[in-house]
Amino acid sequence: MMAVAAFMATVSANAQFEKGTWSLQPFAGGVVSSVTNVEPLDVGNGDLKKKMSAGFIIGGEAEYQFADRFSIAAGLNYTTQGCAWEDYAYYEGPIKVKIDNQNDILGYLKIPVVANCYIFKGFAVKAGVQFGFMVASKFFAHGESKMDIFGDGVARDVDIWGTVDMKDLYQKFDFSIPVGISYQFKAPITIDARYQIGLTRLNKETYPGVKNSKNSVFTLTIGYKFAL
Repeated sequence: MMAVAAFMATVSANAQFEKGTWSLQPFAGGVVSSVTNVEPLDVGNGDLKKKMSAGFIIGGEAEYQFADRFSIAAGLNYTTQGCAWEDYAYYEGPIKVKIDNQNDILGYLKIPVVANCYIFKGFAVKAGVQFGFMVASKFFAHGESKMDIFGDGVARDVDIWGTVDMKDLYQKFDFSIPVGISYQFKAPITIDARYQIGLTRLNKETYPGVKNSKNSVFTLTIGYKFAL
């Protein structure tokens, strides 16, 4: 009990971030994202509509409290984002094909710089700028089919998982405006929700069906903030 009491006292002390202090916060969480200005995919017998995509974020952020209610923070994180597509089914005679789990998965290293305004103790609204650098990009899909693959008149089930590298189609740099809110508990556990407004064009070229596409990303993270 004495050890627990000592730990809680330390945590409570660390939770008080006063003017002129630095803190560091590692965090992890989930991502919901999409890509703007992308028309449905024409697959011949119908259009596939775009859907939101799920991903993850992990990183850290350093914060300087330069006033009682105001601070500035900068960090580094890795984020997976992109967009997904509706499932697709094709039937013609004995040939049956179904494609699902279609995702454009984009991996970014991001450097956010945000200003925080603490409306009341623990609760902050924030806005800033963010620089992103694409380090991975692939199209992923799962396929199921039933067809005569050996030419012996017997239709067999075929299961395929496939990926295609898409980095040559996308810009390597992404600039966005993150806005959001956060709440710091006494622990000091921090919950942070941000929406990243993409400002730079994602696709290198424009062509029918793809115009000036931009990233649209929502993140929700949980972190542990401690004094430096």
